[in-house]
Amino acid sequence: MTLESVPGLGPVTVEKLQKVGIESIDQLEEIGSMNAFFMVREMVDKGACLSFLYGLEGAVQKKRSKELSPDTKEKLRKFVRSLDQEQ
Repeated sequence: MTLESVPGLGPVTVEKLQKVGIESIDQLEEIGSMNAFFMVREMVDKGACLSFLYGLEGAVQKKRSKELSPDTKEKLRKFVRSLDQEQ
């Protein structure tokens, strides 16, 4: 399945993923949302934010980001905070 056909992934997100070599949902699932987010943040968009990560995780879980569980959202928030603290 192509990234363009994944509900919740807009053209800007797809473009950023492609710039880091992620071309399909299978690749995104294999790499994982947090690793993909880190790659985008390091190589393409230093300002990638939490909502971007929510979108990636939603794509991996095959649901909209607003449907992610509170536990998942908290885990993702902690991950982004840890990256912010490293800078």
